[in-house]
Amino acid sequence: MTKFRYRLVLAVLTVTLLVMAGLGLVIGQIFKNVYLENLTDRLKKETYLAASMVENEAVLFNEVQTLTEEISQKLDARVTIILADGTVVGESAADPAEMENHADRPEFTELEEGIVRYSTTVETELLFYAVPIQNEANETIGYVRLGLPIEAVNSVNRTLWAILIVSFTIAFLVIVSVTYRIANQMIRPIESATVVANKLAEGDYQARTSEESRDEVGQLNRSINVLAYNLEQLTKRHQVQKERLETLIENMGSGLILINTRGDISLINKTCHDIFQEDTDLWLHQLYHDVIKHKEIIKIVQDIFLTEKRQRRQVKLPIHLEYRHFDVHGAPIVRENGKLKGIALVFHDITELKKLEQVRKDFVANVSHELKTPVTSIKGFTETLLDGAMHDEQLRDQFLHIIWKESERLQSLIHDLLELSKIEQNYFQLNWQQTNLFAVVSEVMTLLKGKAEEKGIDISLSAEGSFDLEGDPERLKQIAINLVNNAITYTSNGGRIDLALKDHGDVVEFEVNDTGIGIRESEIPRIFERFYRVDRARSRNSGGTGLGLAIVKHLVEAHQGKILVESEFGKGTTFTIQFHRYRDDEEKS
Repeated sequence: MTKFRYRLVLAVLTVTLLVMAGLGLVIGQIFKNVYLENLTDRLKKETYLAASMVENEAVLFNEVQTLTEEISQKLDARVTIILADGTVVGESAADPAEMENHADRPEFTELEEGIVRYSTTVETELLFYAVPIQNEANETIGYVRLGLPIEAVNSVNRTLWAILIVSFTIAFLVIVSVTYRIANQMIRPIESATVVANKLAEGDYQARTSEESRDEVGQLNRSINVLAYNLEQLTKRHQVQKERLETLIENMGSGLILINTRGDISLINKTCHDIFQEDTDLWLHQLYHDVIKHKEIIKIVQDIFLTEKRQRRQVKLPIHLEYRHFDVHGAPIVRENGKLKGIALVFHDITELKKLEQVRKDFVANVSHELKTPVTSIKGFTETLLDGAMHDEQLRDQFLHIIWKESERLQSLIHDLLELSKIEQNYFQLNWQQTNLFAVVSEVMTLLKGKAEEKGIDISLSAEGSFDLEGDPERLKQIAINLVNNAITYTSNGGRIDLALKDHGDVVEFEVNDTGIGIRESEIPRIFERFYRVDRARSRNSGGTGLGLAIVKHLVEAHQGKILVESEFGKGTTFTIQFHRYRDDEEKS
């Protein structure tokens, strides 16, 4: 914009200078011509006057010079009287050379009435004019020639040019100053508007320009400020909406993939990273069939491209070491003119639902199986007794003992089911109080020590530190009983069980380590499932229901704790439970 200002000023001043120069030349030339015309007119009139004076005077030859000088003094001009043959008889310049015969001189041969010419034969440049002298018979007997010096014309011309140059220079300087000020006043708001416009183009919508004048430029600046304000508000609203949309897309529980008409992935959210267990950021701007390795998904995309209709399918995908189930919704994105713009894929992870559905099926099957065995035994032995075995005292005692044992097993199963159902309810609450975990574990060890001794299992407890914590003592006791009882059940005769309590500041750790049969690595993730048994024959023979560890897990989570399992098949298992010494404030409220 600075260049524009100088270009504008330079253009105006150039035009002004050319106009002034042309005007000066015209004025100077006109003045010179007017002055020269006046001088010529005077010369003509004075020449005719001198000729009439010579014609009226009857003078002798020797008096002509005197008359010539007299006329020259009166007219302030050079006067020359020449005879018809070219002889000079009177010369006011009193130059002997001028008194010679002029017959052969160009100025005499070119001398005619009415012609004004410049003389180049004298040192002083003169303007000549000659008229004839006639006698009474109207015969030309000579000429009277007057000459005026041109120096006066040149002096006046120089003075005129000096005046014109000085006045035009002053006028030009004034015009330069005024033009620069006016250009400044005009260009400055435009420069400010241009700077603001450039900032707006760069995204700085807080830029503003001044609104000083009320003319068109001022209106332009006000319009730019209004535009900047509107853009700023629009950008803020757009940014807020964009942030909300990005937050929604990135944190939605379902995976989202957008594919354009070329087949390139244009958008993918973070949930897809968890779904596919890959760095999905690398998928952006890549062809979907190059990065997505699952044929089921590729088939869905291809069907949408071909039919331009919605698709919904449930797919089972191998993700690393497990199979996961997804409810996939695919829909075409269509413009207002009906043309396909792209495809949107939404992945709902229904793996947990499928697992829950399977767990429910397994639960029903397991409960039916677990209940069927004792009920069948009770029914069978009862029928046997009723058929006559009741009269045999030995058989009656044996069958009644079996019926009692199966009834006790059935009661234990029902109790564990009710207990697990109670723990899983939303209204389940712990009886929080200050509890000493060492006292709880010592009591459990005392209760189960006899059972361990029956199998020749050596059980010990080690503890060092403080083990006071906030918890439900009855539920903590239930956790310890289940873990120690499992350890006794799955440890062979003559084995060993080590109980340990460890103080880690804000965390209290309870550890149960046995030398039992151990757990295979593939079975560890399932040991907390209902009715899952590592050794079904042994647990059923020992009266186990398969619900103990499920109850333990729920109670540990209710105490905001954490349970860890380490095991080596054939060598033993270690259960480690970590309790926080103080419960969270949210739990207290």
